[in-house]
Amino acid sequence: MGEILGLGITHYPGLGFQGNMTRRIKMCLDDPALPERLRDMANWPAPMREQWGTDDGQSHSDAHRQDLVDRFRIARQALDEFQPDLCLLWGDDQYENYKEDCVPAFSILAYDSVDSQPWTHTRRGANMWDEPDDKVFTVKGHQEAGKYLASSLLDNGFDVAYSYKPLHRGLGHAFVNSILYLDWDRRGFPYPVVPFTVNSYGRKLVGSQGVPLTPSAARDIEDQFDPPGPQPWRCFDIGAATARAFAESPWRVALIASSSWSHSFLTAKHSFMYPDVESDKRYFQALRDGDWETWRKTSLPEAEDRGHHELLNWFALAGAMSEIGRKPDDIVFLESWISNSDKVFALFRPPEHAA
Repeated sequence: MGEILGLGITHYPGLGFQGNMTRRIKMCLDDPALPERLRDMANWPAPMREQWGTDDGQSHSDAHRQDLVDRFRIARQALDEFQPDLCLLWGDDQYENYKEDCVPAFSILAYDSVDSQPWTHTRRGANMWDEPDDKVFTVKGHQEAGKYLASSLLDNGFDVAYSYKPLHRGLGHAFVNSILYLDWDRRGFPYPVVPFTVNSYGRKLVGSQGVPLTPSAARDIEDQFDPPGPQPWRCFDIGAATARAFAESPWRVALIASSSWSHSFLTAKHSFMYPDVESDKRYFQALRDGDWETWRKTSLPEAEDRGHHELLNWFALAGAMSEIGRKPDDIVFLESWISNSDKVFALFRPPEHAA
């Protein structure tokens, strides 16, 4: 029988690059479509004003970065202690591998291995490791486990797609960033990875083409909606089915969800300037307490209203942990009003590995 480690992380792009991680605030302030009231800091939520401070958020950026790095080191330690045969990684493809020619709701990337060049697709400047722009990272896959999982899900009525080679890009940033950050100290990442894509962006996938929305950009695509992504409850259920499948397998598996939580550039009710921190805290509490009903009863419109598009990846993890009766034994909420998103790290260790 297989053993399972649950892990929740982020793939926040800003962490991988040098400089102030709060640059989005200035982008919004420079946007002519931003409501005038938000140009005055007096109208910002008090915690947001405090984080911005008198140094354009630099102090918050530095502290937030260190918190993130610390938590990735803790997550890596948990992986090394568990020694998985493979990592199943739920993440979203943001118009990278999947574009107009194919947009599956769910897809298992059952690759033998895949090469990625994460630093060639960005204009953010120098990365945190000063690695060359053309550096190639080879990620080892586990095709046997990918095929096994796809077969199990299809046998149980989940119409999941699968592939054996990339379509447009090696790996989307949700996956490659997760691996790069879990190897923050560049010791190497020895664990095979099975990426499991979730169409988190749904109605905004092709219209935005993976570019974070500003008030002006959102206005430009407001009539260009695509079909929706999968319902949160379906993500929850497919996560539960994934846990069942691997519990019956011969492998030790780390089930990993990767995303930040509410994204400012997806939260229209806040003019795309800051995230829905209140909703994030409510779902954090439910995750901490094992209140799975709060998670599973969420509708897709509710998730979209809160900027919780990428949280669909965590809905799959929540379903998996619900299925095996596991609450987090280590969980932390990293609040950030000005770096685009709050971040959560959670460890669901097997009892023999629990802290």
